[in-house]
Amino acid sequence: MADSTSATPVLEETIPQLNGNLKFRTTILGEKLSIADVAVYARIRGQAASWSDEQKTGEKGYRYIIRWVDFVQNTPDLGLQIPPEEKVAVDPSKVLVYLKPEELVKEKKKEGAADGEGSKKKGRGRVAVGEAKEEAEKVKEGVNEAAGKAAAAVASEGKQCKREKREKPKREAHKKEEPVISPSQIDLRVGHIVYCVPHPNADSLFVSTISMGDPEGSPLVTPHSELSLPNIVIAKLTPLPTVRTVCSGLNGLVPIEEMQDRRVVVANLKPVTMHGIRSAAMVLAASPAPVPGEDATAHRKEAVELVAPPKGAIDGERVFFEGYKTEPEAVLNPKKRIWEQIQPGFATTSDLDGKAPGEGPIGRLVTESGGVSKVKSLVGAVVR
Repeated sequence: MADSTSATPVLEETIPQLNGNLKFRTTILGEKLSIADVAVYARIRGQAASWSDEQKTGEKGYRYIIRWVDFVQNTPDLGLQIPPEEKVAVDPSKVLVYLKPEELVKEKKKEGAADGEGSKKKGRGRVAVGEAKEEAEKVKEGVNEAAGKAAAAVASEGKQCKREKREKPKREAHKKEEPVISPSQIDLRVGHIVYCVPHPNADSLFVSTISMGDPEGSPLVTPHSELSLPNIVIAKLTPLPTVRTVCSGLNGLVPIEEMQDRRVVVANLKPVTMHGIRSAAMVLAASPAPVPGEDATAHRKEAVELVAPPKGAIDGERVFFEGYKTEPEAVLNPKKRIWEQIQPGFATTSDLDGKAPGEGPIGRLVTESGGVSKVKSLVGAVVR
């Protein structure tokens, strides 16, 4: 990437507009990363680096630009490889104002209501013009047909009324409000893998029995009568807790020994049946970011590591991103593609902790008890 000092800075008067455009967007184009993100980043990097904490994350600061800048300079998808000393410093401990997800929903509803009111006014304007036209045409008809018969005049007016009724403009439909996507919607929990076996019908899958602190009777848990656990496992867990069955594509990537009797971080994806076995969650793992031109979904078999909660974390304990602790979705709706929109920026840092993008500075993956979730050794790895 070219040095930002050689790029023309963004005009100061356009910075507020850029900040507003990024309010509900992750990228410049609003859908996916592009050369536009690289070009604008090169122009504004020097300016953003010189901003004070108030300018970055204060009440009237450029918080959306800072969030976007931090995402662009750290995402492995662009492969910019910017030296740490040249990156814009974003310190979560110096954030002055956090904007809650529910406040974003209220602001967007207000914008939608304003758009709707403008549509109503336009509609009323067209009706008024139509009514004036009706009156003019009626007067003209009255003059031309004054000498005609009364019956002919009445018939003519009747036909005119029907024609006007057909030509009445339709009301404009309100634009559908787009939902606000936030990392807080993902329900991440500490899970204890009590037993793991290869999937009997799929060589790439493991089938894990995981304790996640679910209440009795939850539709996500597997009845004890359907479990097939070794006696040594049952004896160790007496009384046996509620458990979920989870299929994960880690067979051949993670040794099965590492999948036994250990704690992991589990996400609340919608239950699906995988080769005959119902899976009710997803185990998080990290792998190196793909080289440009490679399959973005491919894992490198020699380097896949499970995301581990901190020591002392208990089964079912909530895991969340700093600054995004609100009530999550019970189960992610696949049609909303919430996970697919959050996951591209979910990666490990030099501290080996997981982070994900959102409104405001990036937050670490922490537990309610205060610990940070980590991987063994992968830096800049993609978590999925």
